[in-house]
Amino acid sequence: MMKANKPYNEFSDFLKSVFPGKVQKISLNAGFTCPNRDGTKGFGGCTYCNNQTFSPEYCHTDKSITRQLEEGVAFFARKYPDMRYLAYFQAYTNTYDVSSRLIDKYEEALRFPGVCGLIVGTRPDCMPDDLLDYFSDLAQRRFVLIEYGVESTLDKTLHRINRGHTYAEAESAICRTASRGIYVGAHLILGLPGESREEIVGHAGRISKLPLTTLKLHQLQLIRNTRMAKEFEDSPADFHLYSVDEYIDLVIDFVERLNPDIVVERFVSQSPKELLIAPDWGVKNYEFTAKALKRFAERKTWQGRRY
Repeated sequence: MMKANKPYNEFSDFLKSVFPGKVQKISLNAGFTCPNRDGTKGFGGCTYCNNQTFSPEYCHTDKSITRQLEEGVAFFARKYPDMRYLAYFQAYTNTYDVSSRLIDKYEEALRFPGVCGLIVGTRPDCMPDDLLDYFSDLAQRRFVLIEYGVESTLDKTLHRINRGHTYAEAESAICRTASRGIYVGAHLILGLPGESREEIVGHAGRISKLPLTTLKLHQLQLIRNTRMAKEFEDSPADFHLYSVDEYIDLVIDFVERLNPDIVVERFVSQSPKELLIAPDWGVKNYEFTAKALKRFAERKTWQGRRY
């Protein structure tokens, strides 16, 4: 539950409720692809996607899982020698391969000293029952969070951005996962083309009905070498790129309507400057959070106030 002095249910508080000491996520690129790229569902991926936007320097596919963890741990351990780690399978679709090969990679990460659990990012249409069996069994011994890219609760938007799945598939995957005793997260992009402000805020009510542990939000960002960047170039009127202050108010309107039990992991994402076309706010994540907290206080509001 939310701490009394905070206007929203924060991820760091959730981790403190689960683990006795400090825990840090380490992003991994396990070399998987995506059914939306290899032709199973489509080609070219989602219109906004360029995976370079979320891979840290130490996270490259020519390195083994163990090597990536070694480098990630070396980065954090200097400052926090007693830190424990969550292996975060982040890039592309991390449940999209033969199950035995997937499990080998998860187990390699779990064998690494100091790793106390897994976070696995994937798509709602890529969770076979045998893999869910594995995660369900693992979740009885280790921390497991399965994070689904939902992106929008509107099928018209999912079609437009070439997601290759429906919102009903996202609902089904989240419910199947939660019913097996596994922590489950969702990811939404606020500001996708064609969505009105009312529709964006409306996602909160729909997502609140699902058995979610965590939710990640982020602003729409236009990234170089993506189809969406070309669409923006051709039809800029189809897009509303929020200013920082506008987006803060949008987020607060959203969070007011969100189930107060859902943990909000983040509000924004930062793409590398060399890849970002717009909006270029020049605001770090912690600076954004400070501005948002100030605005929550000014508006005298909190997560779930209108839920």
